[in-house]
Amino acid sequence: MLKGLDPLLSPELLFTLRAMGHGDEIAIVDGNYPGVEHARRLIRLDGHRLIPVLNAVLSVLPIDDFVPEAIFRSTVKAERDKLDPVHEEMIDCCALHEPHRQVVPLVGQDFYGRVRAAHALIQTSEPRLYANIILRKGVIYPKEPGAQSAAGVDPFVY
Repeated sequence: MLKGLDPLLSPELLFTLRAMGHGDEIAIVDGNYPGVEHARRLIRLDGHRLIPVLNAVLSVLPIDDFVPEAIFRSTVKAERDKLDPVHEEMIDCCALHEPHRQVVPLVGQDFYGRVRAAHALIQTSEPRLYANIILRKGVIYPKEPGAQSAAGVDPFVY
């Protein structure tokens, strides 16, 4: 356990999030998703539902602001604009962390193709169908010259 970090952020997940570079994507998927088949790197969070995992990831992951679309969700079959309750919860969770970003629906193979290309995939035990989301990693901007970090230490001064 670490101070200030959601305990859902396992060592493997923290390593993966930190290793990702700007523009890399990570998918968080439900328990029915074919994770083993689609993942380049699979992180299992069995026993956990999607929304708490999404919230934990968004608590540490910057979202890409260099592109107009950086958060994507799966759809109910080919119904691009239909929102199941889990989609509404995903949108609300993302809005808490990224209030100026939209969650973009991707239909079927467009979503699957993007997951296959993602840096990693987090498989949850979410039982609800179509509860899948992709996040594109952004950057952390440097602080103004002379500004101190939250710990009061400049990590680049030796």
